[in-house]
Amino acid sequence: MSKYLLAIDQGTTGSTALVVDLDGTTLGRGTVEFPQHFPKPGWVEHDPLEIWASVEASVKAALAQAKLEGKDVSAIGITNQRETTLVWDRKTSKAIANAIVWQCRRTADTCDALRKAGHEPRIKALTGLVIDAYFSGTKIAWLLDTVDGARARAEKGELAFGTVDSFLVWQLTSGETHVTDATNASRTLLMDLGKLEWDAWACDTLRVPAKVLPRIVGSAEIVARTKGVSFLPDGIPIAGIAGDQQAALFGQACFEEGDAKCTYGTGAFALMNIGKKPTLSTHGLVTTVGFRIGNETTYALEGSSFIAGAAVQWLRDGLGVVKSAQEIEGLAREVASSDGVHFVPALAGLGAPHWDAGARGAITGLTRGTTRAHLARATLEGIAFSVADLLAAMVKDAGRPLQRLRVDGGASQNDLLMQFQSDISNVGVERPTEVESTGRGAAMLAGIGAGFVDLASVTRMLKLGKRFEPSMAAADRATRLSGWSDAVARIRTNLS
Repeated sequence: MSKYLLAIDQGTTGSTALVVDLDGTTLGRGTVEFPQHFPKPGWVEHDPLEIWASVEASVKAALAQAKLEGKDVSAIGITNQRETTLVWDRKTSKAIANAIVWQCRRTADTCDALRKAGHEPRIKALTGLVIDAYFSGTKIAWLLDTVDGARARAEKGELAFGTVDSFLVWQLTSGETHVTDATNASRTLLMDLGKLEWDAWACDTLRVPAKVLPRIVGSAEIVARTKGVSFLPDGIPIAGIAGDQQAALFGQACFEEGDAKCTYGTGAFALMNIGKKPTLSTHGLVTTVGFRIGNETTYALEGSSFIAGAAVQWLRDGLGVVKSAQEIEGLAREVASSDGVHFVPALAGLGAPHWDAGARGAITGLTRGTTRAHLARATLEGIAFSVADLLAAMVKDAGRPLQRLRVDGGASQNDLLMQFQSDISNVGVERPTEVESTGRGAAMLAGIGAGFVDLASVTRMLKLGKRFEPSMAAADRATRLSGWSDAVARIRTNLS
């Protein structure tokens, strides 16, 4: 009897479901977008009901395209936008407020206060993270402090916190299972990175009651079974869970120490496998759980650029420079260079390695000769420059050059961007035939958790589509990087 894996990839702007067979072939795909809500400048929210509705619709679409039914699914894998924070009522399963999205900066002042109180060194040593509004911990406290009566209810154990993976497992099991996997837990500022346990001091410091926290589980194990879901039968094992970037690391078969990938989605996220020890970064990156299989944990260095594909969306929706995201490559190719124009896409602050929440995006080097094409090219180059900063920090932390960079995500299909990434980072860039490594990674984790596939088969399934080799002269690269550094310095508010 054939076995099919269902991957639910719940992202920042939409949900994608994949139906994958045990040979790694994608048989069905469904993608459904949902709205973003921006109640104040710098604030980003999602409606949990809209998230769930998009998941349901995407699963139905994927099964229909694969000409399968829910009863044909042998295991489910979940991958998700990570630090996005939800709190809901355990009895009714109703969220107490909209989800606070990972991009949201509303707790930046709280993070400043925690740093000024001297907590960052211990937080970093404990969790591998820096104190930043990006992560979940301060978001939880904000919800409990702001929603009327929430903190008292949380202390009584009436409320549950979860990142999106927890929320989806809760929904898929009709509230029977409250878990999160180690990769997502490692993004909260609350988990001891070495012990893979919630830390009492961190919870007290960030004012998060232990009673709201889910149980931490591995990335590939049966943690629950579906129950009471209208679009799936009862009893399907939920056997794989990982945050989106870790799922992509797994889907790209980055199983050896030193393997690195970058996912180009709403933001750009570079991860490097650093093996079995959670070595801390000294160059502005964070250390995170890469994946946990059985009793073995693989760690990763990570650098996050908050805006990547979202910069192209802004050109389309905010400025009307292009009518569709697909137009930007052709427009950018109309000019040979950006002609000194730099776009620093700090539209949600600067992430790694700068960690400057107060920074804002900027376009520098404009002249009377600047055209739409120059701006389009500067946007693509700005994404690549931001990733180059992350990769340079990784090389310093790892103490060795990158051998290659595997790439995935929607924007990785842009050849001009990938070639410039290779040129400015001086590394070969490998793009697989299928760039949805996040969903595929979740499917493969579920396959491993359910006992259907192994690591060797995941490696065999990865098929290279195109490789980009660096062709930029060293002197030109140095000049371009210097110009980029100057543009970034102009918007920095935190120059310590």
